[in-house]
Amino acid sequence: MKINTLSALLVAFLIAVGVTGCNPSMQAYKKGIRHFDAGEYNLALAQFQKAKGQLDPARLNYYMAESYRLSNRFGEAVPFYQKALEANTTEPDARFNYAYALKSQGNYAGALDQLQQYVASAPKTTAKPVLDKARREIETLKAIDIIAKNKSLINLRNIGNLNSAGSEFAPVVRGEELVFTASRKEQVYKNNGLPMLGLYKTKLSNALPDQKPDETGTLPAPEPFSTNVFQGDVNEGTPAFSKDGKTMILARGNNGKRKGGLDVDLYISRLSEGNVWSQPARLPISDSLAWDGSPAFSADGKTLYFASNRAGGVGGIDLYRTSIDASGRFSRPVNMGRDINTPGDEMFPYVAPNAKLYFSSDGHPGLGKLDVFVATRSGGVTRVENMGQPINSPADDFGLIYTDATKGFLSSNRGGGKGDDDIYFFQEGPARDTTTIAQNTPGAPKTVRYFIAGTVSVNESPVVPLDSARVRILDDATGQPIAEVMTGEGGTFGKYPLQEGKDYTILAERRGYLTRREAFTMQGKSIPAIFLTKSQTDTTFYVPILLDKSQLNKTFVLENIYYDLDKYNIRADAAPELDKIVTILKDNPTLKLELSSHTDVRAPDAYNMRLSQNRAKAAVDYIVSQGISADRLVAKGYGETQLVVKNAKTEEEHQRNRRTEIKILEL
Repeated sequence: MKINTLSALLVAFLIAVGVTGCNPSMQAYKKGIRHFDAGEYNLALAQFQKAKGQLDPARLNYYMAESYRLSNRFGEAVPFYQKALEANTTEPDARFNYAYALKSQGNYAGALDQLQQYVASAPKTTAKPVLDKARREIETLKAIDIIAKNKSLINLRNIGNLNSAGSEFAPVVRGEELVFTASRKEQVYKNNGLPMLGLYKTKLSNALPDQKPDETGTLPAPEPFSTNVFQGDVNEGTPAFSKDGKTMILARGNNGKRKGGLDVDLYISRLSEGNVWSQPARLPISDSLAWDGSPAFSADGKTLYFASNRAGGVGGIDLYRTSIDASGRFSRPVNMGRDINTPGDEMFPYVAPNAKLYFSSDGHPGLGKLDVFVATRSGGVTRVENMGQPINSPADDFGLIYTDATKGFLSSNRGGGKGDDDIYFFQEGPARDTTTIAQNTPGAPKTVRYFIAGTVSVNESPVVPLDSARVRILDDATGQPIAEVMTGEGGTFGKYPLQEGKDYTILAERRGYLTRREAFTMQGKSIPAIFLTKSQTDTTFYVPILLDKSQLNKTFVLENIYYDLDKYNIRADAAPELDKIVTILKDNPTLKLELSSHTDVRAPDAYNMRLSQNRAKAAVDYIVSQGISADRLVAKGYGETQLVVKNAKTEEEHQRNRRTEIKILEL
């Protein structure tokens, strides 16, 4: 008995010592998580380092890897993703992000292996844009040897006397000045541990390197661009200047008060007659719920291009354009489409005097995290071409501009630089002090023929094919059908030829079913020329169309109709879903619907009933505003009276109860 008692006491003592010993590590870990959630990744890393060796290695290494990634230090994230995966992390995006980190180091084989594993094991709930990006990148990595052969006779050199151990990037020319963004302010940005960004300038003639690429020069230190623009506690950068140099658009934000850079907006400053820049004023085209940055004017100054991750885009960060009228007003921004934008990120646009659009992307086929591309448009078709080496590398390459037809500047965080991001000078022509690079020898032109085909089925499980359904494929530009057919056995139709760059609509109808139309665009679907191996390639896009049965009282749940907490106004991200209802009502003119709103149970009954009625009415009002007769719609709020999950406990279960539905009242 005494031995057993002594053993129990010893075990209890050892557990207590263990818990006490772990407390500092756990406290450091919790502090790290708080910093991580606040977007203060550099501070989070300092705490995670203190917690190493004492906590779950899968969880800790994953957070360290993410902290490096989210502060744009992909290369440093590699060993931590590897350790997290070796410890069997359950984080679904670990392998995806690990692949891009490996690519940033030039480890293309490793990146391909990780992405293939990611796609093969991705759960059904994985977002389609993420899977699309992964699949697209797999094809890029398979063809990386072909991409790497795209080399130009360009001499590229680091401007050693302009760069520092910090970050210098996004050079632009204004008159005889080179204006650039640099991390040189006194206040440190908690995201990456670097000084905050500001605008600086130097004489353009002084900025150019001489014939000795290794000589740093004796330039005086660049000076702040303007004291009126300079604000010490925020990040400022990526300016764009109007043709006369008197108007500047810049990005400002990232003061650390809001995670993820959602406070980054576009600002405007004007030069007064006294040669003083005005205090920057926020542009109304900025989206308060998004990151807006890297502006650029067109050569004629009538269009402003910029990058944004606002709702409704193609990928993560997309390129947008807005027109500027004679009085200086900006039109509503327009997404530049799927030929330019991908499921990845597109940033740093620049329009050269020859009207070519240069930009950086991690979604188009490239060598690194960000590569520089050039887009040209002819005959309604946009072509995007990788700039090749040495402009591009396995690292981030961005912010390219030309100062004349053969010279310019570029930003990159490639190896061998002085700091994080550096500014490089490039000149086309015979390479000097470097190994001679052979240019690509173009072969015979390669062509692609595109076709569309598909199936029509009943929207139920299991899926039942529908024969004798009428299918029309319409050219959106003319409204005329390019094909009209009845589905055969198995519900199939096609195949019919398509043209690059065009938009189409597929209209399917059958008695006893709701007519349905599906938009189909050829934007972004062209096969990059670098992937073509045959003189002629045929590719067919298969489109499945699901028809709903026309049945009285049949109910459909609308996806992605969300409202802000305790509010009932229609958000921008809900409008596209309601537009689908508008289309259904227009295609089925005898249809009458009830649009209902439901809540969860986490509020008083009367409040929920009132809130749900207001939400349903707001949705109906929106649909009526799009030209639908009000007598074809009924708004009904059910509050919490028709729960899908009666004893909801998790947030996911509560979300299932907070739904918007439509019900067929009359056929």
